[in-house]
Amino acid sequence: MAKTTSVRKIGLSLAADICWPMCYEMIMKRLDLSLQVGAEKMRFEVDRLSIEPFRLQQDSRYDVVIDRLTHWYVASREWIKKAIILNDLYVFNNPWSIQSMEKQTSYCAMMRLGFPIPETWLLPPKSYADSPDLQRTLEQYARHFDFGHIGESIGYPFYMKPYDGGAWAGVSRVDSDESFQKAYDESGMRIMNIQKSVEPFEKFVRCIGLGPQIRFVRYDPAAPLHDRYTLDTDFLSDHDKAHLKNMTMTINSFFGWDFNSCEALLKDGVWHPIDFANPCPDSQVTSLHYHFPWLIKANIRWSVYCAATKRKLRPNLDFSSYYKIAGKSLSFEEKLEQYGELASKRFTEERFFAFCRKHLPHLDEVASEFFSSSDCRDAIHQKVRSMYPDHEIEEFTELFWERIQKCLTDEEA
Repeated sequence: MAKTTSVRKIGLSLAADICWPMCYEMIMKRLDLSLQVGAEKMRFEVDRLSIEPFRLQQDSRYDVVIDRLTHWYVASREWIKKAIILNDLYVFNNPWSIQSMEKQTSYCAMMRLGFPIPETWLLPPKSYADSPDLQRTLEQYARHFDFGHIGESIGYPFYMKPYDGGAWAGVSRVDSDESFQKAYDESGMRIMNIQKSVEPFEKFVRCIGLGPQIRFVRYDPAAPLHDRYTLDTDFLSDHDKAHLKNMTMTINSFFGWDFNSCEALLKDGVWHPIDFANPCPDSQVTSLHYHFPWLIKANIRWSVYCAATKRKLRPNLDFSSYYKIAGKSLSFEEKLEQYGELASKRFTEERFFAFCRKHLPHLDEVASEFFSSSDCRDAIHQKVRSMYPDHEIEEFTELFWERIQKCLTDEEA
């Protein structure tokens, strides 16, 4: 009797994404995977999740979901949480962690692990939404604070940014008592962190982590959006790569984030993580361009691996294993190496890369052919058309297309 072929379903939970899901779907279709994994033969299907009423007891037809929506859209988040609890769904990323962990929390956690986080404070909000108990609470417990004293304590310059924010919204550089007062007055009801600036820095790197796969990008925050991710490739020593990989994988595995980015600044030989709670990192071709093929291939590898091996999501985060290492009488470099080893085990790094070598050796070739195709150029064009004015559409479509072609050429060199 012939063995039946099972189907693994990968779902895409999307918001305004245009280009990357198109590219992911078209490459998966070209791959047309039929894998023999152990005693099981399997195929893979991909479709997009819809937003609709759902019965709590209904089964989930997905094995893995790549989530780009539930960090802000509550209805989808609740479906994903239900599917994890009742149906053993695996999702990028742990939704409880995303829901509860702000940038403030991530700073605290990594400080406990000994990471060289710049000095950081939290400020009460400037103004409040009215509520019955607000005035009495503020009258009894809110304390006036002196901007000059705080500014002197942390040292100028520093950055003021929302404790839970992202996409550079509400970020201000503060270099005097006056600019501190102004930034605070303009912050409204937001709760703000202030963080000591690391300057002058030698390198600014954004490390994109997807499972145990890491991409190092030299980042220029002062450049226009389409130039912030630079095209530099050979700018890190092997030691720095290993250090940043351990740092990124530690953060991601600690919080249960399969897909996250970590920003770090190098000063006087020390890498300072400054922004690393980004569990829905930028995935758009209009910003990633040269690095976009890496992202799509990394997404395919990790999602296929998780679906094929029925990887289990860890709904309850376990910090104690990391705290045990943090409590040892070791240097930070020695601790970081042990954190990295623990993170590697949590991401089953060795097993993952062995799986890719055996089952996905043709991915690079298939992806390269796709990224050279008119289908890819059309996907880029659709994304650009959604963002740019009419007179710039062709110019930027060509720019991002050319950068992807340069990436393909560099990979072949």
